[in-house]
Amino acid sequence: MLVKRHLLLFFRDKANVFFSMLAIFIIIGLFVLFLGDTMVEAIQANLDHPTEDIRIVVAGLMLGATVAVTSITSCQGALGISVGDKEGPAYDFFSSPISRRKIALSYIASSTIVGIIMTGFSLLLVMAYMMFLGAGLPSLAIWGKLLLTLLLSTLCANSMLYLLTLFVKSKNALAALGSIVGTMVGFLMGIYLPIGQLPTGVGWFIRLFPMSHAASMFRQLLADDHLTRLFAGAPPESLQSLRVFFGVTFVFGEFQSGFWFSAGVLAVTTVLFYAISLAVIQTRKPRS
Repeated sequence: MLVKRHLLLFFRDKANVFFSMLAIFIIIGLFVLFLGDTMVEAIQANLDHPTEDIRIVVAGLMLGATVAVTSITSCQGALGISVGDKEGPAYDFFSSPISRRKIALSYIASSTIVGIIMTGFSLLLVMAYMMFLGAGLPSLAIWGKLLLTLLLSTLCANSMLYLLTLFVKSKNALAALGSIVGTMVGFLMGIYLPIGQLPTGVGWFIRLFPMSHAASMFRQLLADDHLTRLFAGAPPESLQSLRVFFGVTFVFGEFQSGFWFSAGVLAVTTVLFYAISLAVIQTRKPRS
């Protein structure tokens, strides 16, 4: 019943739903207006390929990361319900016979469901746009990995944000947090600037930020096949350099990340942050 309540509260608030999806609309708009052209020109300067082929690759590289961004913004919007409950009579849930663990799980479950729905919608939107550009339908294997990535991305984003919201006491504070997160994610996901153009210290922070691995996984699935065909006949090191430059893969010394390594990072982060969150909930005293 609590999960149903949280879902109804979220979807009845049309403004909350809209702002949860606003980031992807802004990024797609920026891509169509000028970001896409800038990156297409940069790649085309080194490759003799039709602009349409390069644009598909650039769309997969940039817009793939926006799907991971939607995981963050939609989960944050859904978790606003838990913050709002701290300011109202619903906070008395914690004085009711319902266990703290069940209350926490209701917020986690509802925000996860919202995240999956909204992230799935953004993924379909991006894929529809790529098909409009001329990309074909992914194989069943790619579809399976996309669904896995969608789930892991949502769970990881939700686990990190839920822990943060435990320390947020008001909707005003949550709005301030949202503005900070919204500003940072575009850079942390390598959307506004390719990761290879950022300073070394910032690049390391991005590689260590778990949700950057979600963006990397979406890039691999949406753009890597097209990128490989684009570089057919070119030296292998050229393709690898471009993958690292755009954040398709991450390099840690001699080690280079892949799909399953990044999936492991998301899974471990999810378990760790949920465990910490539940421990914090259990140690808190009920309001008198």
